[in-house]
Amino acid sequence: MSLGNIFDIAGSGMTAQSLRLNTTASNIANAETASSSIDTTYRARKPVFAAIQQSMLNPDQQGAGFPVQSGPGAGVRVEGVVESDAELQMRYEPNHPAANEDGYVFYPNVNVVEEMADMMSSSRSFQTNVDVMNTAKSMMQRILTLGQQ
Repeated sequence: MSLGNIFDIAGSGMTAQSLRLNTTASNIANAETASSSIDTTYRARKPVFAAIQQSMLNPDQQGAGFPVQSGPGAGVRVEGVVESDAELQMRYEPNHPAANEDGYVFYPNVNVVEEMADMMSSSRSFQTNVDVMNTAKSMMQRILTLGQQ
């Protein structure tokens, strides 16, 4: 793995964590939205990540005497965003404008405490990737100054 690949790996991590942060913000924003039916109620969303293997980044090098690496990955990609299948909250609020004919209102299956923990985790993971990029940049700058002495 070259020093240049570090920027690709950290960049893919930053992109993934940005999406994770956006879905978490969407979940928190919709945590208390009410609906009169199960079908129209907001459901919590979670991104699904997968590792990008080094062999997928350089498919042309596999037959050129380069060993295929099955060890560490070369980044992360977002496979998709899935909706939670946890049970929705059903509350008896007959005076609510969105209450159905039985007086029940449906609320999303968003756990705000879990979402806040997810937000802190994604924010710290993003910052870690920024730190990795800054360290790699610093290392590259030091390499360039080695021949100047």
